[in-house]
Amino acid sequence: MQVTRRRFIQSATAAAAALSVPAIGRASAPIALRFSSTMTADGNSAHYIWYQRFAENLKKSVGEQIRVDFFANGQLGKEADVVQQVRLGSIDMMITGSSIWATALPELALLDLGFLFDDYAHVARAVDGGVAGVYDNLLQTRTGCSVIGWGSHFNGRSVYTKPAIKNLAQLKNVKLRVLPTQAFVETFKLMGAIPTPIAFNEVYTAVQTGVVEGFEHDAASVLSNKLNEVVRNSWQTNHLFSPCIVVIGKRGLAKIPAPLQQPFRAAASEASLYQRKEAVTKGADALATLQKQGMTFYPMATAERDTVRKMMRDQLWVPFTRTYPVTAPVLAAIDKTRA
Repeated sequence: MQVTRRRFIQSATAAAAALSVPAIGRASAPIALRFSSTMTADGNSAHYIWYQRFAENLKKSVGEQIRVDFFANGQLGKEADVVQQVRLGSIDMMITGSSIWATALPELALLDLGFLFDDYAHVARAVDGGVAGVYDNLLQTRTGCSVIGWGSHFNGRSVYTKPAIKNLAQLKNVKLRVLPTQAFVETFKLMGAIPTPIAFNEVYTAVQTGVVEGFEHDAASVLSNKLNEVVRNSWQTNHLFSPCIVVIGKRGLAKIPAPLQQPFRAAASEASLYQRKEAVTKGADALATLQKQGMTFYPMATAERDTVRKMMRDQLWVPFTRTYPVTAPVLAAIDKTRA
């Protein structure tokens, strides 16, 4: 087919016009990041509250240039598997309890040792006072991943049981479901219980059938999973205030152009501060609702708490820092920020 001179000129003119449009005016696909969570995508999820605020912050600062897709309810896999996928880059980000990443960075397990923190306000002071920087540097060195957010869960973890437990003497030899990590098992061994690691989705049936007499968990999770149907008593040990961390993989972070790195991190930092405040209200609401539904709460005596904390320091905290010397300054920072 012959091309006429007139048609050639028209085609060339159109091509030149297209090339002359500034790059900013040409639509480009947003950077898409996959973000994993095991919690629900609603206001009762500490994970989702962080994500929503983060997404809002990004929208304000970078417009449509970055899109973060939230995959709730473990859609992308079990947390232990997701950790590996974030390291490999097939999943970009995840939000989880700090204990999950202890498989990749054993030094993080310090934060799960019993009675280390007084409350989530103490966690925030310690994290913002240097603890976050230590762990972020370690994680980057070890795995290439980065911690870009430190939030809270809704409540500290306490003991929930069928029989009323009000002190250490009554806890002795009680079969208690605990999170299947060494830190949790050792904590409750020292307290005299019989720690029994069981998968969380099996807790309801395990208590109902008498495999265990109770469990340790946070009030919001007890409420959302209807575990108050099988236990009616709670000894408020508040033995663990586990940080909620947001981790992005090396490949995920590399997707974000240099000019957008700062607003991306700023969006995450502000989302963490916001989520911590929201968590306080959500935690108080969960406790109040459980009480209305028939849960009886027994506070842990101050003297007994002091005794247990000294035992944990001597037999868990300090030995841990000897095994992992890099965590000695972390423990010092936590002690320094204790109210």
